[in-house]
Amino acid sequence: MSVETVPVTGWGRTAPTAARLIRPRTYEEAAAAVRECGARGGIARGLGRAYGDAAQNAGGAVLDMTALDRIHAIDADGGTVLCDAGVSLHRLMEVLLPLGWFVPVTPGTRYVTVGGAIGADIHGKNHHVSGSFARHVLSFELLTADGTIRTVGRGTPLFDATAGGMGLTGVILTATVRLLPVQTSLMAVDTERAADLDDLMARLTATDHRYRYSVAWIDLLARGAATGRAVLTRGDHAPLDALPARARSAPLAFRTPRFPAAPAFLPEGLLSRTTVGLFNELWYRKAPRARTGELQRIPTFFHPLDGVPHWNRIYGRGGFVQYQFVVGHGREDALRSIVRRISERRCPSFLAVLKRFGEADPGWLSFPVPGWTLALDVPANLPGLGGFLDELDERVAAAGGRVYLAKDSRLRPELLAAMYPRLDDFRALRAELDPRGVFTSDLSRRLTL
Repeated sequence: MSVETVPVTGWGRTAPTAARLIRPRTYEEAAAAVRECGARGGIARGLGRAYGDAAQNAGGAVLDMTALDRIHAIDADGGTVLCDAGVSLHRLMEVLLPLGWFVPVTPGTRYVTVGGAIGADIHGKNHHVSGSFARHVLSFELLTADGTIRTVGRGTPLFDATAGGMGLTGVILTATVRLLPVQTSLMAVDTERAADLDDLMARLTATDHRYRYSVAWIDLLARGAATGRAVLTRGDHAPLDALPARARSAPLAFRTPRFPAAPAFLPEGLLSRTTVGLFNELWYRKAPRARTGELQRIPTFFHPLDGVPHWNRIYGRGGFVQYQFVVGHGREDALRSIVRRISERRCPSFLAVLKRFGEADPGWLSFPVPGWTLALDVPANLPGLGGFLDELDERVAAAGGRVYLAKDSRLRPELLAAMYPRLDDFRALRAELDPRGVFTSDLSRRLTL
């Protein structure tokens, strides 16, 4: 088990804090690390893709779980996998796709661990059909603050507190996950342009039920009649008979393109309103008005940015903030007003996506609820950004919505209870399970979780 004191930050590269980074290689070492966390406690960390401060712990311990990365058992007939929490979704795809299975839910990056996927209860382009990741978890082993390892099954309070609980109930060691059967490693994709936000929402509402996966890139710099214009991309796993003859000899081959890494240092201001506006215009114009049945590889459809290592560097040393919120069905006017406000504010965001969520999952702090979710990236050094996002928080809360804790780095704690009605239940269970506050993070201190 290695230990070193290092600055730790989220994927947004804002507000780094120093912590003792501990890398356990066995369950026993993980248990020892929990016992020896010290007065500032500890928090588990995977591949560091939480955008904010969820996997940071100033002055305390951070447990890097990526060395615990074994795949213990695959039921190729029943479609389940038992693996360590440090296994990445990328690794699962490499192993499972040749067997005809795919992960049930993947976010916009495959470089997240199974433990992180449960702790953040991640969602993907298929939430309207498949829900979030924890819906497909049958059970997990949880190392709790008293040093015991508990097997936690679905339908229990501890399961529901841990799914979306941001690592604050304990350290997930292993998980059993139900998988999705596929015939090929290609996607059959339909792409179309939407002229404005109302056009986009109408298309999603009318036809989303036909697709397993659905997402829209939205131009948040467009104004006037074009406000909310978007490129809508939807699809499903391609069946074998959809492949050209030359591809049928290896239908489940999983290839991942890789491009040069983003430079370590980029000039500040590279992503200005002018440059992002130009990018958005070109991106919208190059998209087809309507195209059906295009075959795309899994990385192209799900994880285009993964091909550029350290793509988060493009925002410069100041880093960036990803802001994601959801408002329920029937609150479309709130979504419209927020999109208009972002457009008026001229936020230089080229990574902005809109999706529809389906039924909520039982996690007490799980983010998705039925409705509309918008995520956008903005440079952290944008003048007045903090006050502007505070304003959006108020609008989201007033509409009965919430922000995503796995991406948050600046929410005010007084809004949390309005956004997450089961917050008191979570706090009560955590106080009973971990009365000394062993599991602690910068996020939990900031939001008094």
